[in-house]
Amino acid sequence: MIFGLMIWSPWWWLIIPGVALSIYAQIKVSSTYNRYLEVPAGSGLSGAQAARAVLDEAGLQNVPVEEVPGHLTDHYDPTKRALFLSSENYRGNSLSAIGVAAHEAGHALQHKAAYAPMTLRQTLVPATQFASNAIYFMFFLSLFLNIAKLATLAVVIYGILFLFQVVTLPVEFDASRRAKQQLLRLGLIDSREHSAVNKVLGAAALTYVAAMVYALLELVHWILIARNSQRD
Repeated sequence: MIFGLMIWSPWWWLIIPGVALSIYAQIKVSSTYNRYLEVPAGSGLSGAQAARAVLDEAGLQNVPVEEVPGHLTDHYDPTKRALFLSSENYRGNSLSAIGVAAHEAGHALQHKAAYAPMTLRQTLVPATQFASNAIYFMFFLSLFLNIAKLATLAVVIYGILFLFQVVTLPVEFDASRRAKQQLLRLGLIDSREHSAVNKVLGAAALTYVAAMVYALLELVHWILIARNSQRD
């Protein structure tokens, strides 16, 4: 965002909806997660136990479930074939903990099934890491590049980030779908608890939608700057 506003343009306002949606999504996921962090699951299982049950039922006994520090640092690492849960979700037995843990286990199920969008997203990771790092150097590059070259570079960077976010959406939604199916099928939550888990995972999914919208608006913003600079 900072670099999108670094050079004034008539289209600076384009990124405002993306920023607003991102802020709303963060507030929504935080409030929803914290709300159901206080509601224990009827099964009494911790997030780690719920994830283990989902993985074992899918024949993924070789995928470890490990605890990591931090808040909402939960993730599945396909390169290590391991699932990592933040302490509050690893040890906690709340509906939030079980929902998040099962969602991450859902990624392991995708990996086993060679889910195409997940495979594509992994292929895009190196380029996305490069693009993310390049954003932080754009201020310095602006000292050496003219506006046309800088705008072209920004279009490439945000094009990569937008593509990655587009591919991420089906991956995240499908992981949540798999998680909710398995939680119900294995009896880890009942039909009443399903609504709460659905809200937690739905709020989390909104953050990915917001990231995609933001990347799209930044991409459009820089495309307009590039086109305008070519006319000058």
